Amino acid sequence: MLTALFPKIENTKFTQIVRDFFRSSYYPFIIAALMAISEIFALELPVYYIYLALGAVCIFFCDDTLGILPITCCGYMTYAYKNNPGNHTETTAFGKPAVLLQLYVILGIAVVLLIGRLVFSVIRRPTRKVPSLLLGFVVLGFAYLMAGVGSGLYDPAKALPYGIAQIGSLCVFYFYFYYTVDWERVEKGYIFTVFLAVGVGMLAEIGAMYTHEGAIVKENGIWTVHRGALGTGWGVYNNVGCVMAMCIPAPFYFAVKNEKWGWAFSILGCVFMLGVAFTQSRGSILFGAVVFLACVVAVLVAAKGKNRLLNGVVFGALFLGLAVGFFCFRERFEGIFSAFAKAGLDDSSRFDIYRACVENLKSAPVFGVGFHNSAGYTIRDTLFTPRRAHNTLFQLVASGGEVALIAYIIHRLQTVRLFFRHPNFEKTMAAFIIGALLLTSLVDCNVFNLGPGLLYSCVLVYTECRADAAPVHSEAQ
Repeated sequence: MLTALFPKIENTKFTQIVRDFFRSSYYPFIIAALMAISEIFALELPVYYIYLALGAVCIFFCDDTLGILPITCCGYMTYAYKNNPGNHTETTAFGKPAVLLQLYVILGIAVVLLIGRLVFSVIRRPTRKVPSLLLGFVVLGFAYLMAGVGSGLYDPAKALPYGIAQIGSLCVFYFYFYYTVDWERVEKGYIFTVFLAVGVGMLAEIGAMYTHEGAIVKENGIWTVHRGALGTGWGVYNNVGCVMAMCIPAPFYFAVKNEKWGWAFSILGCVFMLGVAFTQSRGSILFGAVVFLACVVAVLVAAKGKNRLLNGVVFGALFLGLAVGFFCFRERFEGIFSAFAKAGLDDSSRFDIYRACVENLKSAPVFGVGFHNSAGYTIRDTLFTPRRAHNTLFQLVASGGEVALIAYIIHRLQTVRLFFRHPNFEKTMAAFIIGALLLTSLVDCNVFNLGPGLLYSCVLVYTECRADAAPVHSEAQ
């Protein structure tokens, strides 16, 4: 914005260095590294100050807000295990008024800056097409805000803020980046660079989970993992598994696009899948494996010549190595994944919850019983974030009734059309990222966890605004 007010700084060396930095391929890795440092070492406030400073520089000196996108994708995963009130009620830093005050100030300044830049961008470039997903998000937002109306359980003080947060997480940054980023100048594989960086950061956070007290104990002479102790400040192992699974397609995109080092990216993709396995989340492992295998097929089909051969060697070595490793180190595997094995096919009361959701739909078929009354628990939720149904469709019909289900179908049909209109490799791999979220949400609450919605919105706006376009000049070279 400052360059518009003060044209003399437009072509200065400082401005050019700043813009090159925010558009560089290493910038997302810096943001992801800060994400991991924040979560592992409980350094949220310092990292938030850095994020705020970087965001301010981007808003004031860059010609668009692309530099905000990696922060949007990583910000949710910064909250530390050591500061989670559920795990450390007495010692959490966020129980201190001074810390909360700083957090509110950071958030307030960030909101003002973001809104200011949005207004500036809309005024400066007023001739924009209407976003293709507008209708679906409008009807879905209406359904979320009306969830529970007429059921006798509707409490607007809880329902409206939560409904706004839900739809906001899914679409606010979709619209924001639609209007504030010059997508014609964005590298075609940019979103995959961001998810590659997020995935590397997630591997660090997953490794840190195993250092938690009680995570690894020795039982009957065998080191055993208790997956109940695995988690982060922002989510339990199921939540971590979902985000890690969403990152799997990123390295496989570069396995095809980088003909010289494609095989190395395939190895990294296998490591990402291993990271999903170490979250010990059954749903994430199952559906992450589906996405992983789809990526393997996509790479073998899309890669050419020597690159295809080398990628095939990597995949063959992986499956052979897993087979040999399992038979040679079976006891260690059983120790590490004993909690996973004990859980087996136990539904963890999910089917009871699903039945309760159906009963709630019958009692309030039009608008459901609301998010805070829908999961079938005997004790109604009083917190902002309620306990949920561990399945997107059951959650929708119980919380928002037939209206929410119809609205979701409209939104989903629009996204399917987005991915199948002018299909290409970028859209295929972006669809795999979205697919990981939607599939894991068949057995978990990921769509309704707010954070994954931020990742979802960024992938959608990239798919609409960039995946179809021709490569920028630097890529063509």
